[in-house]
Amino acid sequence: MTETDAGRRIAELHAILREHNYRYYVLDAPSVSDAAYDVLMRELRDLEAAHPDMLAPDSPTQRVGAPVSSQFAKVRHPQQMLSLGNAFDEADLRAWRERVLKILGADAHLAYVVEPKIDGLAIALTYRAGLLAVGATRGDGEVGEDVTANLRTVGGVPLALREPQQKDEGRRMKDEESSFIFLPSSLPSSIEVRGEVYMRSADFEALNAGLAAAGEKVFANARNSAAGSLRQKNPALTAARPLRFFAYQVGPLEGVELTCQWQALAYLRALGFPVNRDACRFMDFDAVLAYCREWMARRDDLAYEADGIVVKIDDFGQQRELGVVGRDPRWAIAYKFPAREATTRLRNITVNVGRTGVVTPGAELEPVVIGGVTVRNASLHNADYITARDIRIGDDVLVKRAGDVIPYVIGPITSRRDGSEQPWIFPACCPACATPLERVEGEAAWRCPNFGICPAQLVRRVEHFVSRSALDIVGIGEKQAELFVSAGMVADVADLYALKAAQFVGVEGFGPKKIANLLAAIEDSKTRPLDRLLVGLGIRFVGGVAAQDLARHFGDLSAIIAASQADLEGIDGVGPVVAASVVDFFQHPVNLALVEKLRAAGLTLSGGTPRVRRGDGLVGKTFVLTGTLPTLTREQAAELIAAHGGKVSESVSKKTSYVVAGASAGSKLAKAAQLGVPVLDEAGLRELAP
Repeated sequence: MTETDAGRRIAELHAILREHNYRYYVLDAPSVSDAAYDVLMRELRDLEAAHPDMLAPDSPTQRVGAPVSSQFAKVRHPQQMLSLGNAFDEADLRAWRERVLKILGADAHLAYVVEPKIDGLAIALTYRAGLLAVGATRGDGEVGEDVTANLRTVGGVPLALREPQQKDEGRRMKDEESSFIFLPSSLPSSIEVRGEVYMRSADFEALNAGLAAAGEKVFANARNSAAGSLRQKNPALTAARPLRFFAYQVGPLEGVELTCQWQALAYLRALGFPVNRDACRFMDFDAVLAYCREWMARRDDLAYEADGIVVKIDDFGQQRELGVVGRDPRWAIAYKFPAREATTRLRNITVNVGRTGVVTPGAELEPVVIGGVTVRNASLHNADYITARDIRIGDDVLVKRAGDVIPYVIGPITSRRDGSEQPWIFPACCPACATPLERVEGEAAWRCPNFGICPAQLVRRVEHFVSRSALDIVGIGEKQAELFVSAGMVADVADLYALKAAQFVGVEGFGPKKIANLLAAIEDSKTRPLDRLLVGLGIRFVGGVAAQDLARHFGDLSAIIAASQADLEGIDGVGPVVAASVVDFFQHPVNLALVEKLRAAGLTLSGGTPRVRRGDGLVGKTFVLTGTLPTLTREQAAELIAAHGGKVSESVSKKTSYVVAGASAGSKLAKAAQLGVPVLDEAGLRELAP
């Protein structure tokens, strides 16, 4: 075959294989058998091997790239990848729509796009001049991992974009007002496409069956399987996994103009991306609610795992006007499926000691599958929770996964008792160090007061110290913290900075490269600002917001240590409970010694991170948080309040403006009722701090 003939045939095979990929992954209508496809792919590989100068980076053969390093490079997203606020019932959806109309005007003309919320891994694909350039995970929304080589192996991810054509099915995506959607007829000069990598349920089951037959560890659920498969060090391993892709959003775009989400979905399909066919557009909000109900009824019949559906305002101009609050767009909301529940046997109740000494009970369960996940352990919240519900060892209990994520015991099924069940008594002493437990009057938690010595607390403190919100030391997690403490390598968090390579010789799992990376990460953490160090110290009640207030006001850790409670209470944002906790922390010689060790190690003990102020709507308002909120952690809720000018206190008084209550709220809720203090849920808080 001549060079000219080879080039012509390679170009033909590119076009043929891309069309087959499009029909298989996008249209779900393959036009050739797998065997026939394999013959064409083999021919292309042979031709490229014989003519290596004709191997193009967007060739269908290049879906399996060279192995990448064990640590993925970081990619900063050109535009933040947002999260979504949640709705858990139709009332929440209607409240979201009312918030939208409040901003846009009661007479605003709205259209809605409703899309399945696939339970997979969010990714962003960047194409330049029609070719895949970068593929990254969502990460924290600002920075993700570069997994381009692995994404090239995912069949639904085009390596090169298709030219939009008049006959594309995307042009016939119908809605209530038009028979077709106008599509741009050209390729964009650059485009970022966002979507979800996932695994179909049948493919996941087949994969797990194969892993089990081979004696390998199986995956807990399809989402974890997809995420683990995409983060393989070797792209060839990713290629062997049955991963798929759905595109659902256009990010930064150049060279083409799009005006709405429905048009964007049609354009993505025309470019060669799989777009979920269950996406629909509605002009009537009642039709949106009806579709949500229909989808919930279909949950167990879907070919893939979904944890809800996403409702979006269609018009991009209206989206821009609505804007974003925190990391959640006001123009979209996730309607979550109801939490799944199951009944199982409570085998035992154990306790866990946290970094501040709080001793928390937990349930050991007969394994039960809830929402595709095997649950063996669940939360029991606190001693009062167990007593109030008369939960006994040996009970058949109802277990729930709130938001399909966190399992907890709802309560016992008393009608099934046969007399063998055993009441449980909270331990009098710490299970890790045998120190008698203490309980502050008015609080639900029991604590181990042995702050400086208790090994269980030390493990948790190391975990907290190295976490992302504190010193952010990559390479240290729960297992490493347990190892360092049990082996006597650290007696406090400052000892992390005294670790030497020689201490890891012969320690399983620590090769030369891993040791070097770990020590480099520890050294790098010395430059974190003062507020991050304050968080890392684990002072009770001092989260990110209070730490920023303290660092900004005093500027140096020595000044904070020397401050009186009155000095601390005078700081805007720092209440009496936080102030008393800070003073108490630095009255202990062991904590002062820790600070000096950190100073000697070279950590930053001055400066701080400025807080971004997003509004003044809560100025002069004081909030108390209690219980578990649906989507916000306690620290996130406090940061939201502070960002709008409000203050957070730990105790309810007549001066409290609002109590924000979630699941398993404690005595603070009763105190609010006694004093007539208004109580809000998370949605109410977001109304005040949009």
